[in-house]
Amino acid sequence: MFLSVFDMFKIGVGPSSSHTMGPMVAGARFLDKLRAQPFKVYGLRASLHGSLAFTGKGHATDRATILGLAGFVPATMDAEKAEAALALNRETHVLSPEGLGDLRFDPEKDLIFDYDRNLPGHANGMILFATDSQGDVIIQEVYYSIGGGFVMTEAELAAKGDETRSDASPRVPYPFQTAAEMLDMAAKSGKSIAEMKMENELQYRSEADIRQGIMKIWQVMRDCMDRGLATGGTLPGGLNIRRRAPAILESLQREAGMNLTAPHVINDWMSTYAMAVNEENAAGGQVVTAPTNGAAGVVPAVIRYWLDHVPGASERNVPDFLLTASAIGGLVKHNASISGAECGCQAEVGSASAMAAAGLAAVLGGSVMQVENAAEIALEHHLGMTCDPVRGLVQVPCIERNGLGAIKAVSAASLALRGDGQHFVPLDAAIETMRQTGQDMSEKYKETSLGGLAVNVPNC
Repeated sequence: MFLSVFDMFKIGVGPSSSHTMGPMVAGARFLDKLRAQPFKVYGLRASLHGSLAFTGKGHATDRATILGLAGFVPATMDAEKAEAALALNRETHVLSPEGLGDLRFDPEKDLIFDYDRNLPGHANGMILFATDSQGDVIIQEVYYSIGGGFVMTEAELAAKGDETRSDASPRVPYPFQTAAEMLDMAAKSGKSIAEMKMENELQYRSEADIRQGIMKIWQVMRDCMDRGLATGGTLPGGLNIRRRAPAILESLQREAGMNLTAPHVINDWMSTYAMAVNEENAAGGQVVTAPTNGAAGVVPAVIRYWLDHVPGASERNVPDFLLTASAIGGLVKHNASISGAECGCQAEVGSASAMAAAGLAAVLGGSVMQVENAAEIALEHHLGMTCDPVRGLVQVPCIERNGLGAIKAVSAASLALRGDGQHFVPLDAAIETMRQTGQDMSEKYKETSLGGLAVNVPNC
């Protein structure tokens, strides 16, 4: 399957692309499977494994699984209807997905958090079951939520090839699978990364549809940020974390006209933009995976910094930013991972920072080599970053971490633009190092909340 910019940047809901969006998508896919079967189904069950079990309640995996089995999908979910469906299920122990009638599902009995058994394909595994009138299982399917809202069945994961995760498809004119191939194709064609990515996208959509779709993505990103900048209060989940973005923004706006404002205050603007997005995500709001929900604030924060603080910036160039960023994200996903449960937060905020650095370098006029260098710098300096959310909530350290990821992205782009694109460590080497580091990383540092900050700070 071709990995489009619209696959990398998906409109969904918080707090997690892998733990919330993924299980919801899996539930909806299972319903489609049931609709295609000749058997009469009377009930549903689900079991969550690995990271989905350990941090599932903090990431709303239980709610998402139920909603998916009720027929909801992230991109079109209506919050009020979703809450009503959850309340009705608690009362009746029944789900009524379209075309399947009333199905038994008691969340206390039929949704199992299996902490003892990891599934072999990925750290984010779940099994969905359909039962007959006697309660015996007649259909089941294993699903893996592999990061960024992407979901694969056990069979799909086993059979995956190069064409399932990147631009590596015979149907596109620039099927680069590595950064080295991308650089070579750019040199031979004379095209930028965004231009090559656009040519690939044009095999599936018109240019007008592509640009309109990208601007919709940016609008959802900006709307999410604006809501976060305007909404105070305390985040759900029990940690009593205050939303900080509105107060910081108010302080920055008061200081804006002062002549003695320190230059480093621009970092506070970037952090606030990113934190606003991730506070919305933590509250379950609508966000765009970039490439994941846990890292959703980095790319939009850097775009907002560029548009609002860099002279000459224009929204007409946002498509070039996001096309470039999605190309880099595709390389990371294809050759390593964008899943915190698989490779730690280096795969989420690290990948997002590399994507944002590349996008910014591109719209600031950088060469293809400088853009690749910017992505490498940003990713290299996130290597080894663990995923250790306190109480399994996408709040601490996740929200602030997005702010620092945005700052690193801007610094990486600026540093790359000071050079000529020649550099010592190739982006491919940084991506492979990230993959190896994630493979060697202890499971307790990969979105299980069994190590790191999750066990070394108070949880209440």
